[in-house]
Amino acid sequence: MPFINVKLAKGRTAEQKQQFTEAITKAAAQILNVKEEWVTVVFDEYERDNWLPAEHFTR
Repeated sequence: MPFINVKLAKGRTAEQKQQFTEAITKAAAQILNVKEEWVTVVFDEYERDNWLPAEHFTR
C-alpha cells in the first residue's frame, strides 16, 4: 500500500540502502498501521553533477 520514493545522489552502498529501507519500512508500518510487507521503497539515484541545492537559485 504505501509506496515510498527516495531520491538521492549516487554513492550509497547496498548495505546503507538496505538499512534505510528496513528503518523506513518499520516506521511507515507503525505510523500508518499497515503490515511491513505492504510497504514498498524505491530509490531513484542521480549523478551529483545533476543535483543543485535550492540555495543555488536564491543568490
